[in-house]
Amino acid sequence: MKLYRLLTEDDTSAFCHKVTDALNKGWELYGDPTYAFDSANGVMRCGQAVVKDAPGTYSPDTKLGAQ
Repeated sequence: MKLYRLLTEDDTSAFCHKVTDALNKGWELYGDPTYAFDSANGVMRCGQAVVKDAPGTYSPDTKLGAQ
């Protein structure tokens, strides 16, 4: 099955660590990163889509972060 996740985080090193962790667990970057101002919290936020091929059949109960 093909898995998809959108990683988001405030614009700090935590975002880079989150993406790096996913890459080291076999996820691959999908598209360009995004960057936007979160006016509700007054911070810049980053996002990066990642994908991964995994064995099994997808269901809504699939724990994407555990893959």
